[in-house]
Amino acid sequence: MNVRFLGQSAFLLRSGDHALLLDPFIEGNPVCPVPLQEALGWKLDAVLVSHAHGDHWGNALDFGKAGVPIIATAEIGGYAQKHGAQGAVGMNIGGTYRAPWGSVTLTPAWHSSSFPDGTYGGMPTGLVIEFGGQRLYFAGDTCLFSDMALIGERGLDVAFLPVGDHFTMGPEEAARCLDLLKPRFAVPMHYGTFPVLTGDPEVFRAEAQKRGVEARILKPGEATDF
Repeated sequence: MNVRFLGQSAFLLRSGDHALLLDPFIEGNPVCPVPLQEALGWKLDAVLVSHAHGDHWGNALDFGKAGVPIIATAEIGGYAQKHGAQGAVGMNIGGTYRAPWGSVTLTPAWHSSSFPDGTYGGMPTGLVIEFGGQRLYFAGDTCLFSDMALIGERGLDVAFLPVGDHFTMGPEEAARCLDLLKPRFAVPMHYGTFPVLTGDPEVFRAEAQKRGVEARILKPGEATDF
């Protein structure tokens, strides 16, 4: 499985002939190296959205109107359908969507969620994704919470965790999540995009190393294989 970082919390996952786009904040993302028109040309199986804030919902609707399924909460799915994304899939916490490429299960996240126009976006979520023979936990925007231990019980290959502070947890608290999640690898996200996001991914990597977890820091545009 190949993971390409697009800045903030946007990732492109590829495995064989399948591809997923997570939290597709592309246009307006000051560090994203890919123009929207190029991204719209990707062959995607689905766009997964953790919550409705503009830096996560991003360009989901553009992909949805182009025929790519949007998978998220019922509120996000309904909003997407109302605005022209007829293939959107609305779910809720604990539900699992299954497809030929794998599956995604929605988990809780401690945050908030509303669209840029103020519309309520439902509960923010994390995502447990089965893809490319790996089990991934994409935390969305959250703080540390004890039920991460239950997510970790399933066995995780990779955990994507926000480290930027201010709107999410910072690097030290994100590292504490590793004690509960126990992944093989970790990828920091949601940092450095805007001045207020001051969390240092190198601090996270050092703390992860103390816990025996390899943290891979990706610059926007960089990719790595798991």
